[in-house]
Amino acid sequence: MNDLHNLPSVDALLRTDLGETYINAYGHDLTVLAIREILEEARSAYLAQETKIPGQQEVLERAQHRLHAWTSPTLYPVINASGVILHTNLGRAPLSAEALRAIQDVGGQFSTLEFDMEKGERGSRLAHANDLLTRLLDAEAALVVNNNASAVLLMLKALASGQEVVIARSQLVEIGGGFRIPNVMRQSGAKLVEVGATNRVHLSDYEQALSVETAAILRVHRSNFAIVGFTTEPQLNEIAQVAHKNGLLAFDDLGSGALLDTAQYGLEHEPMVQESLADGADLVCFSGDKLLGGPQAGILVGRSELIDRLKIHPLARAVRADKMALAALSATLLHYLKGEAEEKIPVWQMMAAPAEDMRQRAETWRKALGRGEILPSRSTVGGGSLPGESLPTFALTFRVSQPHQFLAALRASPSPVIARIHDEKVLLDPRTVLPHQEEDLLKTLESVLK
Repeated sequence: MNDLHNLPSVDALLRTDLGETYINAYGHDLTVLAIREILEEARSAYLAQETKIPGQQEVLERAQHRLHAWTSPTLYPVINASGVILHTNLGRAPLSAEALRAIQDVGGQFSTLEFDMEKGERGSRLAHANDLLTRLLDAEAALVVNNNASAVLLMLKALASGQEVVIARSQLVEIGGGFRIPNVMRQSGAKLVEVGATNRVHLSDYEQALSVETAAILRVHRSNFAIVGFTTEPQLNEIAQVAHKNGLLAFDDLGSGALLDTAQYGLEHEPMVQESLADGADLVCFSGDKLLGGPQAGILVGRSELIDRLKIHPLARAVRADKMALAALSATLLHYLKGEAEEKIPVWQMMAAPAEDMRQRAETWRKALGRGEILPSRSTVGGGSLPGESLPTFALTFRVSQPHQFLAALRASPSPVIARIHDEKVLLDPRTVLPHQEEDLLKTLESVLK
């Protein structure tokens, strides 16, 4: 006997209390679409003799799950207890409170994005953050685009397309997602000229590679890996001198973009933007969301006549930064200008925090939960910065029978937590947990531990 006539209609389901609740929560059209899909799936399953006809309540419950899945965001906050400060997969640098307020102010209202308030006419978005960058770095000019890969692409496209650009073989880096410097250079139209060996590059290698077709020498900082052992490489100031002596440009792709000296926190010295400019680089490009501690952005600083050429290139519009990135970047740069970066920018707060503070925070968590063990560990910078470098820390650890399932349960919680496993123990590093997240962290741990 065919029981399809027992399948409830769309109209009947919409008239139920739950149906009306769904309409109020998700809208009429989306609710209708979900219910129709569930009914069609039920009809097909019945005809294939896989299931019985579901009742009204079951159809509505399935529809609610479908609606929830459709409307739930895939981009949402998590608690980073992994100990990786600049975790690329978790969005890299968290922003300061001031940067967040700047985004809210500019994003929720009309703004001066491209309006000159003094003249009362159209202005340029390229002016925003420019004064802060030039004053902070003592640079002639600056330009902000949407990320550092775009900065490199624009620089090469506008200033070296169809010409040769010399680069050391030891610097042909690949960044996250499989993007490689040679590929970016190819897209720009510049011709790659490799010099030196993988581990050893001499100044003479650069000098011998120059020709009438050469436009520039590019130095790329190896921010996500290190070459150790029998190595040598000329300093940037030496490379710049060779370039300028031959009437060429010297470019420096720093990637990570440190404005503070990482050595003061017990880490290796990361090349700083100020140093590259002082060493004679004509243009320096770097990221906004790595060691700078701001939003995703690519920043170019250097000679004003070169920056002017970049600004008018057609590609500049395609890779321009949006108003919220510019607002957050300006607020972040202001922290540096005021000498408060270490106190206000989360990335630098994390790097500056002493290990003893981490031990005390971990101990507070352990006491609140009534279980766990405090063990010494290491935090890493991450985000393609300071490869192999780490900071001493203390982690709250748990020995559980199935650590991978435990991590999965942490991720599936209402306040998701990202932890890691070491020596079959689950580790939670306080260094990367923001203070306002601690209450939610403890609630999630308590729930999962039960």
